[in-house]
Amino acid sequence: MGGMDAFRLISIRLRVLFALAALLGAGAAPAQTAIVIGGALRMDNDAVWQRIVDEAGGPGQARFAVLATAAANPELSARLIIDALKRHGAQAEHIPVAPRLEGVDLQRNLNDPALIGKIRASNAVFFSGGAQGFIVDTLQPGGRRTEMLDAIWEVYRRGGVVAGTSAGAAIMSRVMFRDALNVMEVMRGTLREGQEIDRGLGFVGDELFVDQHFLKRGRIGRMLPLMMAKGYRFGLGVEENSAAVVRGDRIDVIGGRGALLVDLRDARSDPTLGMFNLRGARLSYLDNGDRHDLRSGVTSPAARKTAAGAPVPIRASALGQPMPSRGPVDTFQPDILGDNRIVQAMSELLQSPANEVRAMAARIRPGATEPRDRTGFVFRLYRGADTQGWIDADGNAHDVTLLDVRLDIRPVRLPDPNAAAPASTLPGATLVAPAGLR
Repeated sequence: MGGMDAFRLISIRLRVLFALAALLGAGAAPAQTAIVIGGALRMDNDAVWQRIVDEAGGPGQARFAVLATAAANPELSARLIIDALKRHGAQAEHIPVAPRLEGVDLQRNLNDPALIGKIRASNAVFFSGGAQGFIVDTLQPGGRRTEMLDAIWEVYRRGGVVAGTSAGAAIMSRVMFRDALNVMEVMRGTLREGQEIDRGLGFVGDELFVDQHFLKRGRIGRMLPLMMAKGYRFGLGVEENSAAVVRGDRIDVIGGRGALLVDLRDARSDPTLGMFNLRGARLSYLDNGDRHDLRSGVTSPAARKTAAGAPVPIRASALGQPMPSRGPVDTFQPDILGDNRIVQAMSELLQSPANEVRAMAARIRPGATEPRDRTGFVFRLYRGADTQGWIDADGNAHDVTLLDVRLDIRPVRLPDPNAAAPASTLPGATLVAPAGLR
């Protein structure tokens, strides 16, 4: 080895040693924080906006780069976000990179060193709502990261914050829903790459799938098929005007209504049925102030639900045995995909004498002729030995934490709306399920 080569090798080794020393001297690696906002975030939701700013260093320290890439009106969207962040003590600047931004050369701005430098100088990035396809097509065309996306990842990796609402929340996991507004069609098997689903940006890691507008739009029906198809164990559906702060394995829920956590550790399905089906999923509803650790599986309810004088925690069973029946053992809800209906069914299961709650997901398009178009799904919610819940100290029936409710889903044949109704489809008739799921 020549003298110059030896010198270079020593120089490289010294740089590596200095870098390791700096890392060790700084202690643990800085936390990377993803804030998943379920959409429709109100400007007066001070709890969520302040938490976003605080996670980025707090008033006077938080510096946000705002990307309204997904928005239909990027200037307006960016201005509203910037105003809200500034009201809570942050610095914020619009990065004008959006397909619908008039009078702007998108590719020129996307590759502008000055704009990329502004992102690198920030300690937080905020993605607006809109169409999530615009975000991935702009920052990650064909699955390839642009230099601007690399800069966003640099902010995140050094301990910064990436926050996003609605479309900005959809891009947080490695797989996202791109255009799947019809939940029933997803349940019936329409889940095409580049159409209903696409690559996300992956800020919450490989093991957690996130979705938004979740309870309002009944999106439990589309989350579960995607999770099964893509091998996800955990799913987190965040409701409107609410947020989930994800730092490593820890999830803090804040805001208006909360989030639904799905755990498929015990889930299984029967592929011979030829249609989506599921047994043994676990559902937990996490409310404002609740905290969950994905690794340990432990949920810490908000203090108002566990404070001295609070009601006894809701427990759905004792050692897995059904509660004593004081009325009907089963209840039925007609539309599990309605606004907040999945949480209502879970709450009914825990707070009533019912042994199980069943509900229906059924939509038939006018003129539908294919058998798949006449497939509905029965949801069966029931208790496990570890199913439990809490209610707040003031007895607010809507302020609950519900853990480990079990869920089965089975397909059923719906009557043909174009045919004369036979006796078996008259009111009160039982729909026929495939034999393997009866």
